[in-house]
Amino acid sequence: MASTGTVFQEPRTFTREEVAKHNKEGDLWIIIDSKVYDVTRFKNLHPGGASVFFDDDIPGQDATDVFFGLHRFEVLERPQYQRLQIGVIAGEKPQIHGKVDGALSKVPYAEPAWLTDGFKSPYFTENHRKFQAAMRKFVDEVIYPDAQAREADGKRPTQHVFDRMAELNLHAMRMGPGKHLKGLTLMNGLVKPEEFDYFHELIISQEIVRCGARGYGDALNAGCVIGLPPVLNFGSPELKARVIPEVFSGKKFICLAVSEAHAGSDVFGLQTTATKTEDGKHWIITGTKKWITNGTFADYFTVGCKTEDGFTVILVERGEGVETKPIKTSYSSTAGTAYITFDHVKVPVENTLGEEGGGIFVMLSNFNHERWVMCCCSARSQRLVIDECMKWTSQRKAFGKPLNSQPVVRAKLAAMIARTESVQNWLENVTYQMCNMSYKEQASKLAGQIAFLKMYTTRCGQETARDGLHLFGGRGVTQSGMGRFVEHYYRIVPFDALLGGAEDVLADLGVRQAIRAMPKDTKL
Repeated sequence: MASTGTVFQEPRTFTREEVAKHNKEGDLWIIIDSKVYDVTRFKNLHPGGASVFFDDDIPGQDATDVFFGLHRFEVLERPQYQRLQIGVIAGEKPQIHGKVDGALSKVPYAEPAWLTDGFKSPYFTENHRKFQAAMRKFVDEVIYPDAQAREADGKRPTQHVFDRMAELNLHAMRMGPGKHLKGLTLMNGLVKPEEFDYFHELIISQEIVRCGARGYGDALNAGCVIGLPPVLNFGSPELKARVIPEVFSGKKFICLAVSEAHAGSDVFGLQTTATKTEDGKHWIITGTKKWITNGTFADYFTVGCKTEDGFTVILVERGEGVETKPIKTSYSSTAGTAYITFDHVKVPVENTLGEEGGGIFVMLSNFNHERWVMCCCSARSQRLVIDECMKWTSQRKAFGKPLNSQPVVRAKLAAMIARTESVQNWLENVTYQMCNMSYKEQASKLAGQIAFLKMYTTRCGQETARDGLHLFGGRGVTQSGMGRFVEHYYRIVPFDALLGGAEDVLADLGVRQAIRAMPKDTKL
């Protein structure tokens, strides 16, 4: 009986001397990392023109160094280029490898120290390490491919990604540790709900950021991370029972709608109003919101309103009178950044989050966690730039030598590494304090620390983005090819300095908190 399976054929083998004979325009072969490619027909389709194939050291020769001075490894993995391979060099094996799903990077400082072979950590347990391995595998296999496609076309993440995240209860875990995890199976049972801590959450945030697609990363329920906690902490039991399961399942989406064109950080300057109907059973909400992440596809809006008693937060469901329009920002529209209009929207008073007039406490309760998440993401984004720059400066040759042979290049790498290591270590210390403080203690003792941390982290990020741009040169401002991740980070990094409180505002907040704690009996 004949087999119906796929027949595996060994690749043809050639000697380097045989390949060298194919060095003419009508018969052109090259070698890249021990693999032989016939580029006779392709040369005229090459984006850089056919002339690049006729330099002295390319026709019939080993073009590995030339190729990796111009292209990323992923180019070789594209089907249209794989078809050009006709064989391999006899007795040789590939020495260069691209991205391996689930694997840790071997590039120095491309991973935080606790994930580096031989390094120990007082914070991360064996369970954290297993959790990280599972999370990385999930991100590389499920999230990363969709992230690259959606960042390019600007569409929201594919629903199956949200569904797969929901299967692991990742949406719930991104809210941090707490009662909301009770009874849930986390990461296929890898961690128990009562053992889940802020280091597990830090791992989730940092692994997602490795996609290098900021707009997409924010589209993966960033609105939920900042918009759902007010419902979790201040919503009525009936409201929580209805809304939370819908959001955790990835079937419905929520965002935080506070900022306005005339009022960003100044929440008391908001002009969106909520007035009660005569029977006192409903709010009538009128106004606009701007720069709202996930707003274009949100089903629920956690809205800051001006009421008779002051500032009040109300949960609004998408419906009559709610209109959302996309806003073009520095990064991909996949984040769903929106301008929102509320035109006499009728909302039950039961949707009030916290007390009427007590909205400032609802917002303040989430600021620490929001800013901490941003620090987690920024720290890992900077490490991605280090990874890219360490590879690039090793393989790119100038004046006959690798870029990293130049002292000025090594000085930039040193500064990038020092900044990123200091950010990560401060972040881990603050995370440890969060794990050992009640929510109330965090509010009183860590607000200043986290404010300083975010200010420092985002400033470091901007310096690292600038250094990365300088190292990549023209490729650092090109949205495709070798420098695309550095270009992307350089373009969007200023945004980090604004979210969750501008750098200068947070710096002042930290100092003011320190001044309030100054002992009155201490003098020089």
